[in-house]
Amino acid sequence: MEFSEVVRRRRMVRNFDPDRPVPAEVRERILENGLHAPSGGFSQGWAFLTLEGDERERYWGIAAADPDEKYVGWLTGLRRAPLLIFAFAHKDAYLDRYAEADKGWTDRDESHWTAPYWYVDTGMAVLLMLQTVVDEGLGACFFGPPADKVGKLYDEFGVPAGFDLIGLLAVGHRAPDKRSPSLKRGRRNTAEVVHRGHWGHHLA
Repeated sequence: MEFSEVVRRRRMVRNFDPDRPVPAEVRERILENGLHAPSGGFSQGWAFLTLEGDERERYWGIAAADPDEKYVGWLTGLRRAPLLIFAFAHKDAYLDRYAEADKGWTDRDESHWTAPYWYVDTGMAVLLMLQTVVDEGLGACFFGPPADKVGKLYDEFGVPAGFDLIGLLAVGHRAPDKRSPSLKRGRRNTAEVVHRGHWGHHLA
C-alpha cells in the first residue's frame, strides 16, 4: 500500500471480528516496525506488553469493571480485538543515556529537556504500529485504561516501577462500527494550524 494511502486510511477502529486472530507474523511486523521510531540519543526508552487469547480477559476484568454506561457499547466492540499491545515509556533510560560522557548531563536534571521525550518517542513508536496495522489490512484503536485501574494492572502483569503506561493498542480485523461523534468537529487544515515565519503569519 502506498504511504499516502496508509496515512489517509488510518483511523481508530472500535469493533473487531472476534473469530479472526492476528497472524503471528503480522503481530511481529507490527512490533518490529514500532522499534524503528526515532528516540533521543537512541535511548529507545520504551517497552511493550502483548496479550492474546484468554490473557486479554485479565486486562478487561480489571479495566472494564463497573464501566460508565456511556462507554458500554464502545467497550463491547473493543473487547473483541484479538490482540492488545501495552505501550510503556521508561524515563530512566533517557536520563541514564544523557548522563553518559558524549551527552554530559550527569546531574540527570529533567530541566535540560524541552519536553519529556520518553513519552514523545513512545508515541511515535505507537504511530508506526498504527500505520503498520493499516498496511496489513487490519484495524486498531489506541486508548488508555481508567487512571484509577493502572495500579491494579501493574500488579496483575508484573510491570516494574519506572515504566509509565502511555496506552494500549487494540488490534484485529475490522468489523462494522460507528464513526466517532468527535469527527463532527472536522479536521483542521494547514491554514489554521501552520504559522509561516512568524506566529501571526498564515498562508492565505
